[in-house]
Amino acid sequence: MAKIPPMTTRIISHEATTWIDIVHPSAEDVAALHARYPAFHPLNLEDIVSPIERPKLDQDDRYLFLVMHFPLWDSRDELSRPSEVDFFLGRDYVVTVHNGALKPLVQARERCQADENARAELLGQGANRAFHALIDQLVDYIFPILNKVDQRVHAIEDALFASNAKRVIQELALLRRDIISLRRIIRGQIPIVLQLETCDHPILHERMEEYFGDVADHLFKLRDIADENFEIINSFADTADTLASYRISEVMRILTVISVIMLPLTLVSSIYGMNIVLPFADDPHAFIITAGIMIGIVILMLAFFRKRHWL
Repeated sequence: MAKIPPMTTRIISHEATTWIDIVHPSAEDVAALHARYPAFHPLNLEDIVSPIERPKLDQDDRYLFLVMHFPLWDSRDELSRPSEVDFFLGRDYVVTVHNGALKPLVQARERCQADENARAELLGQGANRAFHALIDQLVDYIFPILNKVDQRVHAIEDALFASNAKRVIQELALLRRDIISLRRIIRGQIPIVLQLETCDHPILHERMEEYFGDVADHLFKLRDIADENFEIINSFADTADTLASYRISEVMRILTVISVIMLPLTLVSSIYGMNIVLPFADDPHAFIITAGIMIGIVILMLAFFRKRHWL
């Protein structure tokens, strides 16, 4: 049966296999863990309480220690941030240490605590298979995250030729930053899983090679999806820059045409503003004649611009 001790440690056992799940480990949790498993190296125990560690695999004669990162969506900054999970793997136990934000771990623990069948499914085949199952669930959880990225990519594609270029450029910048973060997280886990696939350690059974190879294949697929999205976003960014330049050139062309048209009109109005004798100065219809001349000039210039395909 599952035992729920105080603090943030949860201990779930089935037959000879134990899963210890620790959320936001305190000094008391670390001390209790060390008392239960004295073989754990002090440096590994320090790693589980440090803010962020680089992904790694440490091998001891009596256990394996892993640090892995998985993406966690930060809605405030609209960015996928790495969430650390630390694993201790022994012959008959698995220890996970995390911040409680990753749904696959939380849901797996809750299922095991509430359902004997779920507990038997996860822990019934030994620590090796339980360890693989937890990592596999965490890796598979990245696929829905990338699916959401795909939806954002398609949304930007639809809005790329909209008039609100500023908003599209902002979305492109945010999405590109998110994809860069996802690529960094995914790429960092591949060497760790490949090491598990080829690891010759007495804790890991030989038959686990195929299971971790399957996890590695999933990570390679995730990496390819993230790389493809990154290339698409870069092409969208180039397209957005081209469209922005085109719109600017269109505006500048219209303004240039207006300025050129205004030059002769300004010249005519300036000449007739002089205090000298000019043609039609004494004519009662001088204003109409002058306005007609100016309109004629505008029409001729517009016709010339049209013929030259400048308009």
